[in-house]
Amino acid sequence: MSEDPQSPIGPDFSQGVALADLAAAGKISGRVGEEEVLVVVCDEKIFAVGAHCTHYHAPLIDGLAEDGVLRCPWHHALFDLATGEALHAPAFAPLACWEIEREGDKVFVRKRLKSSARAPKVEPFETSLENIVIIGAGAAAFAAAEQLRRKGYGGKIVMVSDDADPPVDRPNLSKDYLAGNAPEEWLPLGTDEFDLEREVDLHLGARATQLDPDKRTVTLADGTTLAYDRLLLATGAEPIRLSIPGADLPHVRTLRSLMDCRAIIERLPTASRAVVLGASFIGLEVAASLRARGLDVHVVAPEKRPMERVLGPQIGDFVRSLHERHGVVFHLDDVATGVTERQVALRSGSVLDADLVVCGVGVRPRLTLAEAAGLVLDRGVVVDAFLETSAPGVFAAGDIARWPDPHSGKNIRVEHWNVAERQGQIAALNMLGARRVFTAVPFFWSQHYDVVINYVGHAEAWDEIEVDGDIASRDCLLTYKENGRVMAVASIFRDIDSLRAEIAMERMPA
Repeated sequence: MSEDPQSPIGPDFSQGVALADLAAAGKISGRVGEEEVLVVVCDEKIFAVGAHCTHYHAPLIDGLAEDGVLRCPWHHALFDLATGEALHAPAFAPLACWEIEREGDKVFVRKRLKSSARAPKVEPFETSLENIVIIGAGAAAFAAAEQLRRKGYGGKIVMVSDDADPPVDRPNLSKDYLAGNAPEEWLPLGTDEFDLEREVDLHLGARATQLDPDKRTVTLADGTTLAYDRLLLATGAEPIRLSIPGADLPHVRTLRSLMDCRAIIERLPTASRAVVLGASFIGLEVAASLRARGLDVHVVAPEKRPMERVLGPQIGDFVRSLHERHGVVFHLDDVATGVTERQVALRSGSVLDADLVVCGVGVRPRLTLAEAAGLVLDRGVVVDAFLETSAPGVFAAGDIARWPDPHSGKNIRVEHWNVAERQGQIAALNMLGARRVFTAVPFFWSQHYDVVINYVGHAEAWDEIEVDGDIASRDCLLTYKENGRVMAVASIFRDIDSLRAEIAMERMPA
């Protein structure tokens, strides 16, 4: 072919593309009129779908097509090639689909299918359900509500949250939005097919104070009592707050909600020096975003390497050097002992000037409601393979849920956005009676300047790290093993390898 198959414009599919070229490439990106289209060969069938992921607009030509589904290269969303349906978060909106026409040795794409032609099959569910209550308004809560409506549930959905704002794209808060590269109107979660505020009875700024699984009621702080047929606990986690002197000063902030992020941004015009407490994913993403805003940034953390506990020493050293090249100053093996209006004192005796202090020292699951209700807890809310708690009809998803992970063979709790959304989707199906086992492989991504680290799986411990490629050159795949078993894979600019690792873990016997 004379045209580059990875061109953002590519061939005009209405004029046809040679079957031989398509068979050789596997995927070709082109156009039909003004719309970008991806033609894909998968399982000896040919499909034509939208060329970009409906989540962050990733080019799907760089993704992986296998077993009738197309996987996004950036954040591992999953699409049904036949219908366009978004099967796995973080994408919710479907891909557009076009009809394939074959004439001789060419394939033509001319006709876009109507949305009704790709409506997802409605799951069989319990028709007696009238009231579903969701406690929380984060990733799991939104995903559950969207899935309930997508699968045809027409009863009442009540969402209760003590947040002031509806669900937002939380990963963006520490990344592009805080860095000033994304407007706030991009943040609310929703699609053209699902408007949360229209589909759900939202109780924002409301706190659930009592859950009675026997009576199937939830009581709010204002005395309102809500009855439910099924309930989803998605209370999430809250930032750990320091107890050092000065921790309650107005320029000392945490970052969890949109309100938190707004409060940090409001201080930026008068701030020039920031101290970030914690070298976690949130802490270092905040550091990168504040550097993008032109602030001097110092990072204080008790560990000897950033991110070593999760990603190991090799990635830890790389991440530190990356941030140092962008001007971040580290104070590792140290902690803050006090904060004043202009300074942060450290255990080592150092004193750092600071107009802004951001605490990113971790989060803890919000378990008060579940504990008072008598649910079984184990450093989280214990759920079964269907995400149901010890109380019949009460499900849990997201940061609070500890579930039996078939890939690691352990009961795990994971504080990742994609996991929360995918659990919300499965919990919704099971609240409707589908009895779907949660088998998704955990995945997260972390962005530092122009470097994105993808991580598949869950390794609480490992005894071996295999490194393929060169970390310093930003071209690597790290495999974390325990007793010879692959527990997790981290990668930098190895998107296809990351997707293949995910598939391998999905197929791995327990």
